Amino acid sequence: MVGPPGAGKGTQAQILASELSIPKVSTGDIFRANVSGGTELGNQAKTYMDRGELVPDEVTNAMVRDRLAQDDAKAGFLLDGFPRNVAQAETLNKILGELDELLDVVLELRVDKEEVVKRLSGRRSCRNCGHVQHVDYDPPKTEGVCDSCGGELFQRDDDREETIRRRLEVYDEQTAPLVSFYDNEGLLVPIKATGPVEDVTARAMEALRSRT
Repeated sequence: MVGPPGAGKGTQAQILASELSIPKVSTGDIFRANVSGGTELGNQAKTYMDRGELVPDEVTNAMVRDRLAQDDAKAGFLLDGFPRNVAQAETLNKILGELDELLDVVLELRVDKEEVVKRLSGRRSCRNCGHVQHVDYDPPKTEGVCDSCGGELFQRDDDREETIRRRLEVYDEQTAPLVSFYDNEGLLVPIKATGPVEDVTARAMEALRSRT
């Protein structure tokens, strides 16, 4: 799945993986599993993370290869958050070739940038329990107060408008070229990612059925 921050990739990936009975493979999950499990690759990654540096692509790629080789991925998998750039996409093709696998489809979640800004900048997190609400879509009963526990709601730095716009710029620079890459390979299917979550899921499932 590809798409900008705030497009709903994580939400849709979780739902689709459950509907299809296949594992959702995300780099975040893989990193956490390797680091907490003390694997050799996890220890390598932790060395970079402890220094505040980005984990090199070769370590990330090796973790992804190991994950895709596991038994539960033999009947299919859904990639969320990988690849993030064309170089990783080319490496993924090599990994899949080694595993005698192919990508069936690449879903591109499309959403207007201003909608992304509205979605993310409107989020408010509870300092006490971590519950997240939205000023427009899920407003608290009392302004600034968490419906779940009564704690203080605040706006995380990651949810500030200037930060979101910078993340969108980074996406355009680094990840958006994946759209052209997979379009050229005949794998790309655009999905309108606005409206109720279940409507987006229905569009995605329809696209999958048409390509698999």
